[in-house]
Amino acid sequence: MMMDNRQMWRDLGKTFVIQSDALGRGEDELGNLLMASFLRLLGDSPEKPERMIFWNTGARLVCEGSMVLDHLKKLADQGVEILACTTCLEYFDLTGKLKVGKPTTMVKSIQSMLGSDTVCL
Repeated sequence: MMMDNRQMWRDLGKTFVIQSDALGRGEDELGNLLMASFLRLLGDSPEKPERMIFWNTGARLVCEGSMVLDHLKKLADQGVEILACTTCLEYFDLTGKLKVGKPTTMVKSIQSMLGSDTVCL
C-alpha cells in the first residue's frame, strides 16, 4: 500500500525549534546561560524530543565555536536528530562550520513539524 506524504511524516514525536542562540528575550548574557542550562538538562532528562531544528541565530549553536556543542553532541548521541537551517547557515557564513547535526531545508522542517505530535517553539 502506498503512503501519501501526510502519512509518511506522521508519528514523529516531539520537535523542538530553537530560534535563537539565547533563551528568552532581554539580557543576552542571561539568555546564553539559560540556553546552555536548558540543553544540558535536556541531555540529562529521560525524555527527549525526536528532533531539534535550529534556525535564525539558533543555527550558531550547532557550529564551530559554540559553547554548547558538548550538550548537543550528547543529545545527538542519545538519538535526537539535530537539524540546522541551510538558509541560516549560508546567511551567517557557517556552511562549512557545522559541527553537530545536518543541514535541512525549510520544506523538510515544515514536514517535520506538521508530522510531529508536539512542536515547541
